[in-house]
Amino acid sequence: MGKRKKSSRKPAPTRRKDPLDSSFTCLFCHHDNSVTVKLDRKEGVAQLVCKVCDQRFQSKVNHLTEPIDIYSEWIDAADAAEKETRTQRRPAASSSRARPAPPSVGSDDE
Repeated sequence: MGKRKKSSRKPAPTRRKDPLDSSFTCLFCHHDNSVTVKLDRKEGVAQLVCKVCDQRFQSKVNHLTEPIDIYSEWIDAADAAEKETRTQRRPAASSSRARPAPPSVGSDDE
């Protein structure tokens, strides 16, 4: 008993590669498909721009980078910036004492 010949096998069907999105929802104005990502691989720079609120982001690119990667970096950068502004604002210390009234300007009591 011998094996089947390779020529009698049908070739495997090629997998269809679905393209990844290059337009996304804006984090700031929440419009769908308003953010576009443009990759310039020669220059090594990617630009992300919202068409509605004109929000912009720029990042470095390599040969493996896709638009979704730039969008994810933008989300991470926005979260980091928000976290930084939260830590810079210190909450006012609460005390049980009432604050003294500010001196009134232009009063004739003095």
